[in-house]
Amino acid sequence: MDCHFDFSLHCVSEVDDCVQSGEVVYLVYLLAWKIVSFLPEKTAYQVANLVSDYLFKRNGKGVKRLRSNYRKVLPEISNNELENLTKLGMRSYLRYWFDTFRLNTWSKSKIIEGTTVKRENLLRDPIALKQGCIVALPHAGNWDHAAAYFCSTGITLTAVVEKLKPEAIFKKFLEYRSSIGIEPISHKEKTIPILLERLAAGKLVALVADRDMSRNGIEVNFMGGIAKMPSGPAILAIKSGSPLLTAYIRYLSDGIEITFDETIKLPISGTLEEQIKIVTQSMADNFAKRIIESPVDWHMLQRIWIDEEN
Repeated sequence: MDCHFDFSLHCVSEVDDCVQSGEVVYLVYLLAWKIVSFLPEKTAYQVANLVSDYLFKRNGKGVKRLRSNYRKVLPEISNNELENLTKLGMRSYLRYWFDTFRLNTWSKSKIIEGTTVKRENLLRDPIALKQGCIVALPHAGNWDHAAAYFCSTGITLTAVVEKLKPEAIFKKFLEYRSSIGIEPISHKEKTIPILLERLAAGKLVALVADRDMSRNGIEVNFMGGIAKMPSGPAILAIKSGSPLLTAYIRYLSDGIEITFDETIKLPISGTLEEQIKIVTQSMADNFAKRIIESPVDWHMLQRIWIDEEN
């Protein structure tokens, strides 16, 4: 099952495909984290745009994949429009990283004031009633900012994290997300029982869930192709009875906007396998709707449709 916050190393690999040493990767991240966090805000994001424009012009593997993914999302746009979308998509992606490097310096008021939420009651109501709540979201906008917002307003959350190399980066991100208020659960643990316990206690579980290319991934119809997404959110919803929502996060000029959507109402008929597929498709449909509305903030620099080349 692939239901985790994806701490990808795309940014480093795009900057230098030749970087192989774990120590070098860690030093690059640490240096970037230190420098960006100390820069004046306006200067920091000017640098972010310069870096993203450099990566766009370099046209590495991640940029090419982002472009092809956008073509799948909006097949009718012209080549010029696609190039502009890809350039802006890379700027959004680098904004995410620069936000990440600066977020632990933000005040609680800055985090809250920089967040707009649509249909927030869909999440707050079940949490208030101790029903628990599952939120599945794609790689869009800044999910760390969203998590910080809810932690800052009284709702902490649990997420599954994947062990990555080098170890130093993994520990850095664990410390960072714990400081926000996220309870990180290793994907090597028996995650479903742990998350079911959290839901039974009325807690919030959040899972980035728009990609699972493993043999356990569930095939879904997704914007004109077949993609694979994790079964975890559906399994948790079916077994816990907690509501499963999807969230799409897009950037605003001065923060983020979170839009919550409901998935198919449970219970539904069928075998467990059939139910998982139906619920996962409902989740994918919500993702597709919001991505089409605001594709620029969907940071998918990896293959997602199974009929495409690696």
